[in-house]
Amino acid sequence: MAEGFAWPVHRLPDAGGAWLDRLAAHVREVAAQCGGVDPRADVPLLIGSSSLDAGFEEEGGAPAGPFAGDLQTFGDAVAQALAWRGPVFTVSTACTSSLNAVLAAMDLLQAGEATQALVLGVELRNRFSVAGFGAMQLLSPQHARPFGAGRDGLVLGEAVAALHLTAAPARWRLRGGANIADGRNPTGAQHDTILAVCWQALVRSGLQPADIGLVKPQAAGSPANDAIEAGALRALFGAPPPMASFKGAIGHALGASGAAELALLMGCAEAQAWPAMQQAPEPALGVAFAGDGPLQPRHILALSIGFGGGHAALVLEDGEA
Repeated sequence: MAEGFAWPVHRLPDAGGAWLDRLAAHVREVAAQCGGVDPRADVPLLIGSSSLDAGFEEEGGAPAGPFAGDLQTFGDAVAQALAWRGPVFTVSTACTSSLNAVLAAMDLLQAGEATQALVLGVELRNRFSVAGFGAMQLLSPQHARPFGAGRDGLVLGEAVAALHLTAAPARWRLRGGANIADGRNPTGAQHDTILAVCWQALVRSGLQPADIGLVKPQAAGSPANDAIEAGALRALFGAPPPMASFKGAIGHALGASGAAELALLMGCAEAQAWPAMQQAPEPALGVAFAGDGPLQPRHILALSIGFGGGHAALVLEDGEA
């Protein structure tokens, strides 16, 4: 990286203190916003993260050297911040981490192994992630333009998000989901795998493509991957439904993006306010963003695609639509 050059990163408000203090403060804040989560011994906590404790290690917090711990060391630190007494699971599958954590929590509830669960997506800024994406020439030097003409890369972001899942009836329902790991292209999306994971999610939801009223794509701003994803969505839907994209506003929060964008999706649907785009979609992609007018889809398809060939999809149902 040239001297004096810095890639843009969307940052959370600084909670102050050392890395572990900031982690604890952010986690407590979002967990409290969920409300009604009882950290009793039979309630699982599932944490999705890509960079885990990289920022902690950069501050010199790992006495045994870089990346000395294991995945559960990070999960235990998050659980300690919440004084959590139930089982703790850490999911680290790159950018699909917290969406896969939601799918795992859904499996626990459907199997009757839990009646509620808390899912956290946690991604705090660190130099390692930015340097890695920058070295691969995947970052935009200005801002992300998901599905937009002239898009030139990703902009990373911090996020800490919480989702309270319960077996009790609620406005929002997880109809079904799927995850496929395809190693043929470990750094990019696969057209046929996007189709396959969407179809699996639809079949498990008991739905057809025509039942989907809105799509939340990965749409990170990559010139190639955005085009592959848009092509797969055209193949699935013919004329795709409106798209809601958040990465232009909050950045790509890597392992936390799934949980953060699901929370934003539900908030936008309830408020009937969809994110404004800084750019029009590239005409050749054949997609359109959700506009300012009324749009209350009953079924929403959310996608997450990540390094290692991870492709995940989830169908949300709005019981008030």
